[in-house]
Amino acid sequence: MRFILILLIYLSQFSLSGCANSEPVRENGIIPLLVSSSIANGAQDVTYGLQTIILTFDQNIILADKDAVLLNGMKLTDVDAAFKELKINVQLMHTTTYVLQILSTAIKGPTGIYAEAMTITFNTISEPQQYIQTDLVTTNASAQAKNVYGFLRENFGKKSISGTMANVSWNTNEAEWVYKHTGKYPALNGFDLIHLYASPASWINYNDTKVIEDWWNANGLVTLMWHWNVPANEGSSNHHFYTKDTQFDISKAVIEGTYEHKIVSADLEKAANVLLLLKDKNIPVLWRPLHEAAGKWFWWGAKDASYYKKLWIMMFNYFKSRGLNNLIWVWTSETNDEDWYPGDAYVDIIGCDLYNRPTSSSVSTIYNYINAKYPNKIIALSEFGTLSDFTPQWESGSTWSWIMPWYDYDRTVDARSNSFNEKSHMHANIEYWNRLWSNEYVLTRDQIPNLK
Repeated sequence: MRFILILLIYLSQFSLSGCANSEPVRENGIIPLLVSSSIANGAQDVTYGLQTIILTFDQNIILADKDAVLLNGMKLTDVDAAFKELKINVQLMHTTTYVLQILSTAIKGPTGIYAEAMTITFNTISEPQQYIQTDLVTTNASAQAKNVYGFLRENFGKKSISGTMANVSWNTNEAEWVYKHTGKYPALNGFDLIHLYASPASWINYNDTKVIEDWWNANGLVTLMWHWNVPANEGSSNHHFYTKDTQFDISKAVIEGTYEHKIVSADLEKAANVLLLLKDKNIPVLWRPLHEAAGKWFWWGAKDASYYKKLWIMMFNYFKSRGLNNLIWVWTSETNDEDWYPGDAYVDIIGCDLYNRPTSSSVSTIYNYINAKYPNKIIALSEFGTLSDFTPQWESGSTWSWIMPWYDYDRTVDARSNSFNEKSHMHANIEYWNRLWSNEYVLTRDQIPNLK
């Protein structure tokens, strides 16, 4: 009997010792242990903006006390637990040290035992302009192009430049509409070479650059895109840019001797001639060709990404051979489209076209994705429609270099019409513009310095 008692005591001590060396216990349960954190303790150069921090535990957990999750001593509003994960949505500023505290009353395991208190400290990345490339990809860039790029770089992350898009091609109607109803001009105007195939004609003549000259002379910034119309098929006089409307084959356009190559070569010559007119007047251009390629709805994105990149580089090299040093090259990302990126040597700025995203969180998700993929590039909201207001976007970390709503054809096609007097707009009504003007981070044309 004495032997059995001694054996039981021995086995009990062995069992307790073994348990203590494997899993900590508190009374009758196992303490939830942290397995991983999406932002590690001591992490440096964490991306700023809206972030989701995920803490993963070794067992299912519940959030017992939301107020026991603190960031730099402040309670957080967007915290949730599901299964083994604690998810914390936070807005992070750049160049900041953060201390995330999970107090001992916050997390509870399935047996009712609380996780021990823990602290995660990390630092966010410095101000964005410190990481942005300093030189333009165009060698011997014009003084004015350098001035504009330098201005954009200096203000990236600090200010956003307001913009409007020409109604179809070669005008400032939208900007005039905004000025008529608010008394202020947007700082940037977008133009389009969409009708280049028909120019010069009585209804469109891109050789007449007065509208751009006047805008630039008033300290307005200029961006120019190209809805590149090509024949519907060989020999056709009908021109289109949508993939569904043309048989034009980009894979052949980059091969010398083909019908398609002859078309693009002639069009590039015409485009270069227009851009040279602007160069001769010392007007720099935020040049945004071949946009939204990965969407495949335009002919230049209809085939494999390799052909698209060949066409971009073909354009870049041809324009370089023509002496066009007044261009700042803007590539448009659709996200998840790195294969379509021409490369750092051919792109100065990343643009993004967004539509039908009414929440700032959905916008910031895209912004953060692009920022992470191209950390050395300025990022712009190159066109948008039906989007959340600018202020919540900015506050969630989407610090676009410039923003430009798409035009409303019926509203601004004729500045002499009754429609021009109305304040509604399919993408950005006058209430939107008044809210924009009240934001201290938004620049109007009168706030742009002389960059000549």
